[in-house]
Amino acid sequence: MGEPRHTPGSSRSIDREILALAVPALGALIAEPVFVLVDSAVVGHLGTAQLAGLSLASNVLLTLVGLCVFLAYTTTASVARLTGAGRERQALQSGIDGMWLALGIGAVLVVVLLLAAPLTVAALGAHGDVAHHAVTYLRWSAPGLAGMLVVQAATGVLRGLRDTRTPLVVAAAGAVLNTVLNIALVYGVGMGIAGSGLGTAITQLLMAVVLGVIVVRGARRRGASLRPHRAGILSGARAGAPLVVRTLSLRAAILLTVVVATGLGDVALAGHQVVSSLWGLAAFALDALAIAAQALVGHGLGAGDVAHVRGVLRRCLQWGVGAGAVIGLLLAAAGWWIAPLFSPDPDVRVAIALGIAVCGVLMPMAGWVFVLDGVLIGAGDGRYLAWAGMATLVAYLPFALAVAAWAPDGARGLAWLWLAFAGVFMAARAVTTGWRARGDRWLVTGA
Repeated sequence: MGEPRHTPGSSRSIDREILALAVPALGALIAEPVFVLVDSAVVGHLGTAQLAGLSLASNVLLTLVGLCVFLAYTTTASVARLTGAGRERQALQSGIDGMWLALGIGAVLVVVLLLAAPLTVAALGAHGDVAHHAVTYLRWSAPGLAGMLVVQAATGVLRGLRDTRTPLVVAAAGAVLNTVLNIALVYGVGMGIAGSGLGTAITQLLMAVVLGVIVVRGARRRGASLRPHRAGILSGARAGAPLVVRTLSLRAAILLTVVVATGLGDVALAGHQVVSSLWGLAAFALDALAIAAQALVGHGLGAGDVAHVRGVLRRCLQWGVGAGAVIGLLLAAAGWWIAPLFSPDPDVRVAIALGIAVCGVLMPMAGWVFVLDGVLIGAGDGRYLAWAGMATLVAYLPFALAVAAWAPDGARGLAWLWLAFAGVFMAARAVTTGWRARGDRWLVTGA
């Protein structure tokens, strides 16, 4: 299907809509990667074993949070569609039900994580001091997991209402508090890696309380009930199921990458922690455009304005590729200066710099992928994304196994690993989402 014609004025109007949502969303999106980077910088100076342990633990936590990202995505799409159709009370009710769902899932996952931390770390191939530090961090940070899920759901509600400024303020305050608490507990109190986990957990729980209060006040103003509704919670769970599958495929690829890095030795694993944290920071920065696309696409389809949705798609893709190129250039150029911030070990520094260089070259393609992902999520096209996610995982698997079998240990092995992930895996995602966006089947209008 060909793109609709847009006058320069309409393109500028779409740009203003995108930037009004994307710029504030950027701060909220990078909250979790910033937490991980702060933890990495603080813990990295405790030793290589501690940093390697944090690498495993943070990837487990990010996997759990990532699997539950549907709590943000489904509420964003649902609230945006209902708001576009002029049904604000129902939109807020949908958001409240999403927050109850997040709280219930979070409580269960906290208990599971506390009990299963040693088995989880062992399954990832860690042993000795690395395993000990990973388990310690997981257990001290576990309570914050429930907070992060509530933050996801509440943020989704606000995004659906096209308010990305409030999550920005809360995320910025959280980043500052997390830094202070980590330094104070790790070095001031002398808790070591446990203090890093506790400081992050406290911050996440406080952020959940603040955002929860804001959404509840908005719901009361619009006459929405604060009680959980079984039908609404089940509806959110059903809508989120395909996105869980899609996210599971993504997290499986990321965990596979961690397992391969573990097999490449402590230097590669420690370097991978920093590279993956910086990749996550860049990815969430680009996801700000995807969040804008989610809200605008959902609102546009709810209002039945397909032409506007197509315009949003076109402009978001242009912004995504351009932003990816700029971020990639900065990362590739700054790698050798960034590395000393995270480790005194010269071998780890080389691994970090080489991994970042590979990521930087491939970042424009990542911008394309993240935007298309957001567009299709905003359109509620979760079922297709689930199938596409599994296909991309299958495409990546042999390349990851090849790195595990033949790549050398240390810095060079890590570079090959990131070429497989940021190159092959992301290319497969670019093809599958790009093919879908060219058609019309995802353009379903109405609330």
